[in-house]
Amino acid sequence: MSQRALLSSALASVMALGLVTPAAAQMDNEKGKEKCFGIVKAGQNSCANLSGSHSCAGEATTDNDPGEWKLVPKGTCAKLGGLSTAQAKAKLGLDKAK
Repeated sequence: MSQRALLSSALASVMALGLVTPAAAQMDNEKGKEKCFGIVKAGQNSCANLSGSHSCAGEATTDNDPGEWKLVPKGTCAKLGGLSTAQAKAKLGLDKAK
């Protein structure tokens, strides 16, 4: 194997390990947490919203949008005045059969 091919293979392996580790860490961070809708400040959402208008964290444009969520410790969402996934879908009218 040429030195260049060996180097490329080693670099690809290191990069692949870097992608797997954050995903595993993310899953560990989600244990003991729940999605809480309607409590997010603009730009502070955890991920995609219910309407599908964006798919990334930090893209919420308004405060307390019922379609935006963030992870909170289990059992605290209701105390914060938030909604469960089912409640948020009902509020947005997304739970109706089409």
